[in-house]
Amino acid sequence: MTDITPTVKKKDSNEMKKEIKKLKLELKEKEDKLLRSYADFQNLKKRTERELKIIEEDVKKKYVLELLDLSELLKKAYEDENPKEGLKLMINNINNFFEKEQIKTINCIGEKFNHNFHHAITTIEKNDCEDQTIVEEVKKGYMINDKLLRPSHVIVSKKKEKDME
Repeated sequence: MTDITPTVKKKDSNEMKKEIKKLKLELKEKEDKLLRSYADFQNLKKRTERELKIIEEDVKKKYVLELLDLSELLKKAYEDENPKEGLKLMINNINNFFEKEQIKTINCIGEKFNHNFHHAITTIEKNDCEDQTIVEEVKKGYMINDKLLRPSHVIVSKKKEKDME
């Protein structure tokens, strides 16, 4: 019986060594894949940052060019003896720019107060209108692509309570 046991142990030992060698090779391959994936991720991150910076510069350039045009029109209007025409042209340019960028004003006078689109500055007691109705717009509100850009700053009505005597 002593002859069988050493061969079995030797065989098991050889198989274990092969298995360990195989596992080490698999581990090395997985480590390599992990390092390559990490390097790919880092490269993607850097490329995305560069692309975002280019997009940001393009957007900035677009708006700065619009502002330059408006600045020049404002200077011309300032130098003009009758600046109304220059100012009118400038307002038209601004409105065209808003239209191109899909910026729309929020019409709110006479509408029911909505906290999603309006910012109440104060309330005023009135008899001739419903409660929570916007009676005055202090500052225009704007939407861009159906999203709120800036809420309208408004004065909201509050129904006058009847004096009880």
